[in-house]
Amino acid sequence: MAAVVCLRRRQQTLGTDEFQVMEVVDGQQRLTTLIILLNAIRRSLNPKDKAEKKLALELADLLVKTEGDELLLLQTNHDSSHHFTNYLRKGLVPESKTAKTLADREILKAIHECIEFTAEWNDTHGSLLSLATLLKNRLFFLLHEVNDEQTVYTVFEVLNSRGLPVSWFDRLKSMLMGAAFELTKTNSKQVIDDLHTIWRDIYSTVGLRQGMSTEALKYAATLRTDAAPRRPLDEEDAVGLLRSQSTSAKTIRETANWLLKVTQACDKVVANPRINAVTRISQARLLATAIFLRDDLKEDDRESLLKRWEQVSFRIYGMLGYDARTRVGDFVRLAWRVVNEKPKANEIHKAIHEIGLDFPIEHAIRALQESNCYDDWENELRYLLYRYEEYLVRMQKQNFSNEQWEKIWLASATDSIEHIWANSKAPNKHRNRLGNLVLLPPKLNCKLQDLPATDKADSYQKTGLLIAGEVAETIVNEGWTKVQISQREERILEWAAVEWTDEDVPI
Repeated sequence: MAAVVCLRRRQQTLGTDEFQVMEVVDGQQRLTTLIILLNAIRRSLNPKDKAEKKLALELADLLVKTEGDELLLLQTNHDSSHHFTNYLRKGLVPESKTAKTLADREILKAIHECIEFTAEWNDTHGSLLSLATLLKNRLFFLLHEVNDEQTVYTVFEVLNSRGLPVSWFDRLKSMLMGAAFELTKTNSKQVIDDLHTIWRDIYSTVGLRQGMSTEALKYAATLRTDAAPRRPLDEEDAVGLLRSQSTSAKTIRETANWLLKVTQACDKVVANPRINAVTRISQARLLATAIFLRDDLKEDDRESLLKRWEQVSFRIYGMLGYDARTRVGDFVRLAWRVVNEKPKANEIHKAIHEIGLDFPIEHAIRALQESNCYDDWENELRYLLYRYEEYLVRMQKQNFSNEQWEKIWLASATDSIEHIWANSKAPNKHRNRLGNLVLLPPKLNCKLQDLPATDKADSYQKTGLLIAGEVAETIVNEGWTKVQISQREERILEWAAVEWTDEDVPI
C-alpha cells in the first residue's frame, strides 16, 4: 500500500501497553478506508461462530481501546459531524445524502461501500474469515516517520513534486504553515495555531459545494494582484502570488484571513439556488463576490448592486446565450476595482450598467421570440419563470410562498418543466416555445406529460402556483392552441422587457 508518512508526537500508555501517537502526513485516506473496512467486517461477523466471534473481539480491541475508549485512528481532519468515530464506537451510519460537508459525505459513502463489499464477500465466499486473513497477512505499508513538525511541510512538497494528486488549495495551506515555521520561535506557535483555526473555518465554509475551494483560491489571488488583471488567475499562479505575499507573521495571517473572507463571500453568491442560471459564468460570480467583500457598503446599496449585476448577467449569458469568453476582462477588472479602489455604490452601479450596454434588452427579447426555450436552457428557463411567479404574486398583492419553490430548486430543472401542449403531440414549431412551458412541483410533469391540456388544468390549479393557475384559467376559458401559446409568450416577454431593461436607475 506504498508509504505512510507520519509525524511522531508522543508515547501513550493504556493499561500496561505503550502506544506511539503519530499524526498522519500522507496516507490518511488509505488508513481510514482500511479501518472502516475492518469495522465493517467486525460488525458483520457471526457471534455464534466460535472463530468469527474470536476475530470480532480482536478487531474490536484493535480499533477501539478498552482502556480509555480511544480509537486506533482519530479522524479529526474536516470530519465535523464525527461520522467516523460514531461508526467505530456505536455503529451509526446515516445516509450520505444527510451530509453537510464534502468530507462528511465521502466518509459516509466509504462506510456504506465497505458494508456492501463485506456483504458481497460473505455471500460469495461463505465467510469473512478469508477476507480478514488477506488483510492481516498480505497487506503491507512502508512507514516513514518524521520527528519535527517543520519537516512535515518539506515532505509534503516532495510528495507533491512526485505527482501525487494534492490540490493547490491544500498546497497553499502547507506553504503558509511552512512559512510560519520559518518565523522566530516567539511568533511561530501563535501563527500556526491561528492558521489551524482559520483553515478549519475555511473547510467548514466550503461545505458541500464542489469546486468552491478552487474558485475561492483563484478569486482571492486575482483580487490581490498589483494591477487589474484581464482574467482570473489559474490555481498555480494564485498560489504563487499568495505565497509571495506571506513573508511575516502579519502577512501570513492576512493571507489566510483574506482567503477565508473570499471563501465566505463565494458561498453567499452560490448559496441561493434561485440565481443558479446567473452564476454559471465565472467572471460574473467574481463580480458578485467582490460586491459581497465590500464591508463598507450599506446593505440597501449592496442589494441594489446585486440586483443590477443579476439583471445584466442574465441578459448577457442567459437570455442572449453568450458563453464564458464574453466580457471576461470587463467583469474581472470591475471586480478588482470594487475591492481595491473602493468606488462608491453609484459608480459601481454605473459601471455594471455600462457592461450591459452592448447587449440591449431588445436583442434579448428577439432571441427568445418563437425560439427553443427548453433544450439546453432548462436552468435559465426555471429562473425566468420563477421571476415571473414573483411578479404575478406582487401584482396580486399576495405574500410569496416558497414551499413549492423549495422543492423545485432542490430537483433538477427538467424534473419540473412541463410542456403544456404535450411534448409528444405538439407541432415542432410550438413545442418548446416559451409560451408552452410552465414549472410544476417536481415529478408532477411526468404524471401529466401526455395528457391533453384540458385534462391538466385542474392539476395546475391545485399546485397553488400563480404561474400554473394562470395557464389553467386560459385552458378552461379558451383551450390551448398555438394562438394561446403565442399570446402567453408575448405576455411574458413584455414583462421581461421591463424586468431586464437597459435603463440606468441611479441609486
